[in-house]
Amino acid sequence: MRVIAPVFRHAGQWLDWRDFISVAAREAIDMAAESKPAILAAIAANLAIAVTKFVAAAISGSSAMISEGVHSLVDTGDGALLLLGLKASQRPPDDLHPFGHGLELYFWTLIVSVMIFGVGGGISVYEGILHVLHPRTIGDTAWTYAALGVAALFEGISWSIALKGFVRAMRDRGAWQTIKSTKDPTLFAVVLEDSAALAGLIAAFLGIFLSRRLNLPVLDGVASIVIGVLLMSVASVLAWESRKLMIGEAAPRETVESIHAIASGEAAVQSASWPMTLQLGPRQILVNLALQFSSGVSSDRIFEAVAGLQRRIRERHPDVKHIFMAIQAARSDRQSSDQR
Repeated sequence: MRVIAPVFRHAGQWLDWRDFISVAAREAIDMAAESKPAILAAIAANLAIAVTKFVAAAISGSSAMISEGVHSLVDTGDGALLLLGLKASQRPPDDLHPFGHGLELYFWTLIVSVMIFGVGGGISVYEGILHVLHPRTIGDTAWTYAALGVAALFEGISWSIALKGFVRAMRDRGAWQTIKSTKDPTLFAVVLEDSAALAGLIAAFLGIFLSRRLNLPVLDGVASIVIGVLLMSVASVLAWESRKLMIGEAAPRETVESIHAIASGEAAVQSASWPMTLQLGPRQILVNLALQFSSGVSSDRIFEAVAGLQRRIRERHPDVKHIFMAIQAARSDRQSSDQR
């Protein structure tokens, strides 16, 4: 006997995808509630900083300040795109998208990484190369230093807000391991952007200060190139992680191992396949699992066992929203010999 059993369970009730809408919506809202404050803080900070930097760049003629202004302007747009991604990912399932729209977030995060690399990093490197080839003496630096100070203040506030959420997600893991394993790119996107922004402010300050101190205007252009390289590095990390999630990444290894252990531990199950999982969003996992039941197990016992497995898997892993089970009852030895 072979049965394909697509099952949706929540709080002990059998659901189809229409019933699942309210469950998915609540999860998406919870995720947005965690990420949105950091993104809104980053948008407000970067918009104010961009205006300040461009005013300082116009007065001083600094290439590094122009790069910093472009950087902040791009970061403002990136924050808006991340908000768009969060909003789009909250849309409930429908006939064309029965598993919801969670992957929208990964798409817009990828677009953000392209913008950071091409617009932010590319323009900064280009501007820096022009300034290195044709150095210009920096004018009044008072506005420039004031702008850098204001920018550092706003960026520091935005960075601290984003860092709090990132630290909560780290638990006992390191920062790099968290970036590699998290299924919510907004957790580290703002942190990486703000970290690059703070490092860029230091580079801009050193470039302007040393170019005046040593009478080497070329150093201002070098600082602009450094800022561009920083942005391209951040964009590369963000693009790589978003790509993995967008093309279909499995659930975390520990989650898959736990699901397999739960299925194998069911008394009526003779063997359980290694779960095939797919991350459909930061808090939405699809599981495919093949189960072979022991010979002689009744249909009622099979469905009872399936229901119990559904319940235990969801209790242990609330992010598992869809479970599909291919169920096969083992043939008896007599049946096998008769077939031969």
